[in-house]
Amino acid sequence: MESAAILSSGYAFDTIPATPLARPFISLRNLLLPFRLIKSLIQSHQKIREFDPHIVVGTGGYVSFPICLAAALKGIKLVIQEQNSVPGIANWVLSFLADVVFVAFNSTIDCFPRKHKCVVCGNPVRLALRHFVSKPAARLRFFPKSGKAGDLKGKVLLVLGGSLGANAINIALLNLYYQMLLQNNNLFIIWQTGVESFNEMESLVKPHPHLYLTPFMHSMDLAYAAADLIISRAGAMTCYEILATGKPSILIPSPNVAEGHQFRNASLMADLAGSRVITEDELDSTTLAIAIEEILGDESKMADMSERALKAAKSNASAEIAQHILSLVNLSTAAKEKH
Repeated sequence: MESAAILSSGYAFDTIPATPLARPFISLRNLLLPFRLIKSLIQSHQKIREFDPHIVVGTGGYVSFPICLAAALKGIKLVIQEQNSVPGIANWVLSFLADVVFVAFNSTIDCFPRKHKCVVCGNPVRLALRHFVSKPAARLRFFPKSGKAGDLKGKVLLVLGGSLGANAINIALLNLYYQMLLQNNNLFIIWQTGVESFNEMESLVKPHPHLYLTPFMHSMDLAYAAADLIISRAGAMTCYEILATGKPSILIPSPNVAEGHQFRNASLMADLAGSRVITEDELDSTTLAIAIEEILGDESKMADMSERALKAAKSNASAEIAQHILSLVNLSTAAKEKH
């Protein structure tokens, strides 16, 4: 996914071999990990020597670990950015070597041993989300036959299963969506099934003028602008986009993500923005229907959730992180010139 997205944005893209740490830690699959890490470090060292960066920015995950470690061992400035409410192993270890640790939330500082390195900046979100079109105009892009931009009524439910999809969310909604649409003429559903689930969902879903079914959302800014309520997994960046756009949300954290990141993200979202959290064990069409009706049927609750979300978001995260990085680059440049 990164190779296509980065190249299409006009940036150079390169790869290194990287191996995840298997769970549990005492596992036969981890026997070869030291040798694979050494191989990754050697290639990372070569890439750094060729590129000769002033600074290396790591964003977590096992892929970032060898390149960041190689940079630190070579004496190159290193910063890391932790998007989740609780850091993963890679960023936790790298925090000992990093010059600065950017975190999204105040509570995340307590998770790092060297708290003085932490700077709370929030998570960067795409600029388009902060300059979205009006809600009626955005809705008309998905439902062009629903009325004029100025008088479009009703509520829009946005369902996000991630780029690959979330089977549990799709199944729960499949048993629910049509009855909801029949009972409520003012309800609209934008449903991103995920690429892998789309063909199956498309064959099972009955067409309806108030239903927009898609495998992948290319215009996320329009989808957020159109939405009144979001149902989603609890990935770090999605959670922060929900905060930045001030949207009420129902979060269903994935149980398959390492170190329970999504459940912890969802729990923090519940504290910060009043998000409704449904675990996958609790999820079925009934629990989902009750949660949707409780929120969409209560205007004051929706307004409160929206207000709390916007208050929790840091809108200038991208600029603030960039300024910190550039100040370190200037220090690095000055140091290089002295030598």
